[in-house]
Amino acid sequence: MSVALSDIVAALGGELLGDPALAMDGIAPLESAEPTHISFLANPRYRSQLASTRSGCVIVAPALRDEAAARGAALVTADPYLYFARLTQWWAARTRAALPAGVHPSAVVEEGAVVDPSARIEALAFVGAGAIVEADAVVGTQSHVGRGARVGAGSRLAPRVVLGERCTVGQRCILHSGVVVGADGFGFAPNQGRWEKIEQLGAVTMGDDVEIGANTCVDRGALGDTVIEDGVKLDNLIQVAHNVHIGAHTAIAGCVAIAGSTRIGRHCTIAGASSLVGHIELADHVHISACTLVTRSVRQPGRYSGSFPFDDNASWEKNAATLRQLHALRERVKALEKKTS
Repeated sequence: MSVALSDIVAALGGELLGDPALAMDGIAPLESAEPTHISFLANPRYRSQLASTRSGCVIVAPALRDEAAARGAALVTADPYLYFARLTQWWAARTRAALPAGVHPSAVVEEGAVVDPSARIEALAFVGAGAIVEADAVVGTQSHVGRGARVGAGSRLAPRVVLGERCTVGQRCILHSGVVVGADGFGFAPNQGRWEKIEQLGAVTMGDDVEIGANTCVDRGALGDTVIEDGVKLDNLIQVAHNVHIGAHTAIAGCVAIAGSTRIGRHCTIAGASSLVGHIELADHVHISACTLVTRSVRQPGRYSGSFPFDDNASWEKNAATLRQLHALRERVKALEKKTS
């Protein structure tokens, strides 16, 4: 596909410097772009690449307007990274083939399921009795929509997604391959050295515009539902345990583990390989750094970091308590040193 820069500006806005008729046939990074590619520069650390890139057009912030114009065509916008994101969406919508609606002959749609005529049920998929697949939704190859579940309008289940019984996916959601929504939560009662299963009677309720990465698991609630609010973004290989509640527009990176009944606020970020123990709360706008172990509730917005070495529990608790007093102890030592000097 080849598009003129004028077409991009007409669709997405921005100030164009250069020839509006200049044609682009792809989007590429600065370092590998060719003259028919459009690129973006959002991070100042890559500013040096602006002079050397072969890109036909570069998306830049106003601060780099003159510098970008000196090398060729440029698109000036307040937030180049956001513009780039919207450009990828626009580009994908123009280049991806539209797939026809309908139910593949090899799919199984049980009696009592409701599939909108504009939805697409792909090969070997299953839609259980009482399930609802709304307008323009896609249930991918070998995916499973359990009895009484709902797939919202415009949502897409990639191949081999499992949506358990009575679980709900909102509108315009994307669930990538291997996602399991609605498996039983990890609930067992000890009984004389053995474990007695606690039946998980809740479900999972998911809002609109949620995206879940490959092989991530969201367990159903034990009694009430596990809740994923609007706009949440979950990366690959995340474990969301039963009765977790994740607030709107929170983003969580890969390999994070969230134990049961944890409540995470809105607009939070949790970096990769972090872990949250159960029954704690994170306030809105809390940001957790990578590999952080969160063992208590976080009541104030801000950035939090750190982990602590594994040890015998009694020793670990003593050392952790001492570590929290380390700064105060340091200040006391400094004050004593001043008195004795």
